[in-house]
Amino acid sequence: MHGKSLKTLRQDLLAQRKQFVTSSGYLTSQEVISAGLSRFLADYDGQIQSVALYCPIQNELDLRPPLLKWVANNSEKTLALPFARPDKHLDFYAWQETDLLIPSRHGVLEPDPNNPRRSQVIPDCILMPCVGWSESSEGGKKHYWRLGYGGGYFDRTLAQLRTTKPNLLCVGIGFNWQKLDDSQWQAQTHDEPLDAILTETGLLR
Repeated sequence: MHGKSLKTLRQDLLAQRKQFVTSSGYLTSQEVISAGLSRFLADYDGQIQSVALYCPIQNELDLRPPLLKWVANNSEKTLALPFARPDKHLDFYAWQETDLLIPSRHGVLEPDPNNPRRSQVIPDCILMPCVGWSESSEGGKKHYWRLGYGGGYFDRTLAQLRTTKPNLLCVGIGFNWQKLDDSQWQAQTHDEPLDAILTETGLLR
């Protein structure tokens, strides 16, 4: 656990990310990760028909450009955005670039669940931005973990979706410098593991 508090750890990481986006290395990292996402989608083309993305907040990496290109080149593919329910679970609705989005109470742009033109989707792949991330090993197998904002929305949603869709791919989006060691943070029993994490290094599975 972090020597100060989990709240302080998140604040430190968010401050570092705010500074990082103004650095000379940010654009390169953005290009590398976007290219890595395109390769991932090509490699898993047969498995992934729908991808849930996110509207970036607090200097999160914006992956909309490569994803919009992906659906433009594949008419049968679908993008979806999360809608936060009052019970702190997420529903996903089909999304197109011209759709009107509504700010949530957390300031996140969300789809309108009452829009009759956009159906609810259970995505094949969910992309999740990381405040921080870590890895652990058990029985010779690596596991990757996401540190988010603390609301637990993704963990609750993944725990539920994985019971009905075991082939669901959950991919964290992060930077190499966000990696945490055990002295800073360790995943708890309620944390859902990632299937992979995408950084400047590539896709870690």
